[in-house]
Amino acid sequence: MELKNKFAIGCLVQWYEIEMIGEYLQSVKNALDVVDNRKNVIVDLYLNCNESLESIDETQITISDIKEKFKSLLQEIFDYDVDDHFFGPLRNIQFEINHRSDLIYTVADYRRDFNAKYCTQVDVLMWGESDALIPRQTFQVLDHLHGSVKEQTPKYVAFFATCKMWDQSWEALEHPEFTDKPFVDMSTVDTERWWSLRYNMSIDEMNSFNDKVEQLDVKQTNDLKFNGCGLVISSEIVKSGVNIPPGSFFIHEDTAFMHVLQRMYGNSIVQYIFKNILLVHNRKHIKKRRYVLGEEGINPGDIGPARDRHDWYKKAAEMSEFNTYNLFNQTKLYTWEDVFNDNN
Repeated sequence: MELKNKFAIGCLVQWYEIEMIGEYLQSVKNALDVVDNRKNVIVDLYLNCNESLESIDETQITISDIKEKFKSLLQEIFDYDVDDHFFGPLRNIQFEINHRSDLIYTVADYRRDFNAKYCTQVDVLMWGESDALIPRQTFQVLDHLHGSVKEQTPKYVAFFATCKMWDQSWEALEHPEFTDKPFVDMSTVDTERWWSLRYNMSIDEMNSFNDKVEQLDVKQTNDLKFNGCGLVISSEIVKSGVNIPPGSFFIHEDTAFMHVLQRMYGNSIVQYIFKNILLVHNRKHIKKRRYVLGEEGINPGDIGPARDRHDWYKKAAEMSEFNTYNLFNQTKLYTWEDVFNDNN
């Protein structure tokens, strides 16, 4: 298929995610392989090697080893020679490695920068995620959508179908084969119930749902509902001034983005939902937090207890959440300096 529009998909990779990022990269490669002019798709990757928040257990691996693993994955999966910043005959796979030891760089920072960098270069932006698997049909579907709606609704967001979520308020985004399944315990990895948000799904399992699709089912709503994994944003939205505010410094950056969007446009922004094309978000990936000092002995994929071992985490999460829900109130917003201030 020949793409008529231009796309950028971006993903922040934290150093401790090195053992799982290959699955995401392979899913991106699979989506590129089914289009004829992949030069219309920029794949942006940022490997963050900063240890200000989590320190590496150097008895297992070093940061230098992780950098080399990352480059080797890019070479192996995309079959290109890597240089400092971009590679491939089409020069469309771009990556950066953060070598600074003093720069805290979160997914909120990356996605803010990604939006600003590419909104004037492409038509459509997509937020990748290190524990995501994107559908093989991704760029075909997005190209068709953008070509169909860009005149009537140049400013829009879109979202692929997802698994059974936390509660019924997410039902509009659930894949039809997941919706009638029961909610399950969220405390651990689920190895049996494929519809659970705690289940680790493979690319082949994802394809088993998406390969059934003969006709695309696209829903339209003005009642925005999405998370950051796989969020699709028309560049016109970011060019108009909507982005993740700097006050969103850690988590809930997707909600903060939505709040700014709603504040600027009310309910006039359309969200398109691909109801029968599944995008996988393996939130409890068993390889998600590897080599972090002080997290030994925790069950693989049990993300909560792993993060809770770090004194800063709960404080940063609470402050970042406070900021997200007080962006437009007359109140001070917290920063990383507040997180590490013992008086707070």
